[in-house]
Amino acid sequence: MLLPVYNMVGEKVGETELADEIFAVPINEAVMHQALLRQLANARLGTHKTKKRHEVSGGGRKPWRQKGTGRARQGSIRAPQWRKGGTVFGPQPRSYRQKMPRKMRRLAVRSALSVKAAAEQIILLDTLRMEESRTKRMLALLDSLGIQDSALILLCRKDEAVERSARNVPEVKTLRANYLNIRDILGYDHLVLPLEALEVVEAIWG
Repeated sequence: MLLPVYNMVGEKVGETELADEIFAVPINEAVMHQALLRQLANARLGTHKTKKRHEVSGGGRKPWRQKGTGRARQGSIRAPQWRKGGTVFGPQPRSYRQKMPRKMRRLAVRSALSVKAAAEQIILLDTLRMEESRTKRMLALLDSLGIQDSALILLCRKDEAVERSARNVPEVKTLRANYLNIRDILGYDHLVLPLEALEVVEAIWG
């Protein structure tokens, strides 16, 4: 797949060929869906906790005698039916982690990249350099590239100026290319790829 390459003022400066084994694979929606659910599940902490009847304070004494009061028999004021009593079948700490074969995870990312390529939502830059952190500079860059929606900007290495410039722009995120994942690919409308970041992507996912 041949895509145009732009500079930082939106001018076309050339073309480059995308690897078909990454950006033109048959799209597998089921694997993409499973990979996305897996990533969302693995991000959950699972630290929720409710107290059972033996964990709440108080209730060590029987509130009244078993017989002769005319009231229902009770063994503790911390039983579940009492106010401030323990919780029955409440959430407890647990792990939500899901496993997925490596080949399926790789196929999911390639399918997501292929979806972006087919929808013409991948924008290539010859280079992405900023001397200082300026939000206006990032807004001007996005405007020159015709990006009106959300965008994910991939970087080949840490770039403090670019990352800080994009930090205050709504619906724009910078990400190192070696951390590319299914959630971020599908969560943003456009994928902005400097050629250096494209080399990293092709080296990892090719």
